[in-house]
Amino acid sequence: MLRKNNYHLIKMLRFSKKILLILIFIYFILYIPHLCYATKKKTISCKAVIFSDSTKVKRLYGKNVHKKILPASTTKIMTALIAMQKLPLNKYITVSKNATRVVPTKIFLRPGEKYKVRDLIYAILIMSANDASVVLAEAVAGSEKNFVKMMNKKAKQIGAKHTKFANSHGLPTPKNTQYTTAYDMYLIFREALKYPFFRKAITYKYKNIYSKNGRKITLKSHNKILFKNWKKKIYGKTGYTKAAGACFIGTLKKGKSTLIIGAFGCPKRWNDIKYIVSTYGGIRL
Repeated sequence: MLRKNNYHLIKMLRFSKKILLILIFIYFILYIPHLCYATKKKTISCKAVIFSDSTKVKRLYGKNVHKKILPASTTKIMTALIAMQKLPLNKYITVSKNATRVVPTKIFLRPGEKYKVRDLIYAILIMSANDASVVLAEAVAGSEKNFVKMMNKKAKQIGAKHTKFANSHGLPTPKNTQYTTAYDMYLIFREALKYPFFRKAITYKYKNIYSKNGRKITLKSHNKILFKNWKKKIYGKTGYTKAAGACFIGTLKKGKSTLIIGAFGCPKRWNDIKYIVSTYGGIRL
């Protein structure tokens, strides 16, 4: 009788052990994907990020939003903003020799050529042309130095109190005297979005512009999102220097809301942006 009881006890223990192993297996199958997902959430490479619903004035995600960063060519958003406010879009302005001396990225404008303001704004927003930035600055203020004063004044008016511009294009300056924050760039970009011309300009993958004498220049957007097979496009302005790293600030729609995503100092710019918008915006890209 004792042997029989022992036999049944051993059998029950073996059965329980099998059940336990099966439960442990099921647990890990269900839990490990969540563990990986949680780990993935911590791998955003950008130094600073802001992702907001600007219509509802609601922050969806933020990382170091008030940390000082270098703007690189996102600086040109402010250049475009002031040019749109101060100059008629169809006015022809002349390229100076000084403007052609700036280092690339540029579209190799020639001294004495005349271009419409709208075409030079296309050039700085689509192809990040440094020479076009200087031409616009000189046309607005007489010199780039005077234009920079206007940029800094405008930044303060918008509420970008932790921003200082030193040129019209975003190229590095000695001792990094040009800086901003993700939050300040969000404010500047939001202001620029009030202009229909700006909203349209940042949507182009390609755009042809012409000098008054008919010289054609083909612009190709630096925004690689426009060339990716994403379900939804994000329209905006890129930036890159070795010191600043890869940057981007752009916009997309979700229902009736306008969302703005700004990412600065990113080793994995496009991957980070896609992940942030998908995860915190609930938008499949």
